[in-house]
Amino acid sequence: MSKNRQQRGEQVRREILGDEHVDTAQRRTTEFTRPFQEYVTGAAWADVWGRPGLDRRTRSAITLALLTALRADGEIPMHVRAALRHGLSREEIAEVLLHAAVYAGLPAGNAAFRVADEVLRAEDEG
Repeated sequence: MSKNRQQRGEQVRREILGDEHVDTAQRRTTEFTRPFQEYVTGAAWADVWGRPGLDRRTRSAITLALLTALRADGEIPMHVRAALRHGLSREEIAEVLLHAAVYAGLPAGNAAFRVADEVLRAEDEG
């Protein structure tokens, strides 16, 4: 991957997820996981999140819906925080999860609500 693409991807990733998350992910990167991290940085953050076609608020809502559908509970917390960072209200996050539950299934929606609620409670305490 070109250095410019990697730098753009890292910048967007930091803007979306925050420095703390990215710094932690980079510290955890091993020689084994490095190719995947580079791929994610280029493909997801530089090439997709960095595109002008949708604003980040919309991308955050779409991402939460897709993560709900995929039952990607481990990815939901960072994207709930990103959604808040991009101006989605708690009510809008709940609406995204509810909407996704209709199409993805109630168990998926239930899991996403549980995870999102934990994140939002932690945000209140922090």
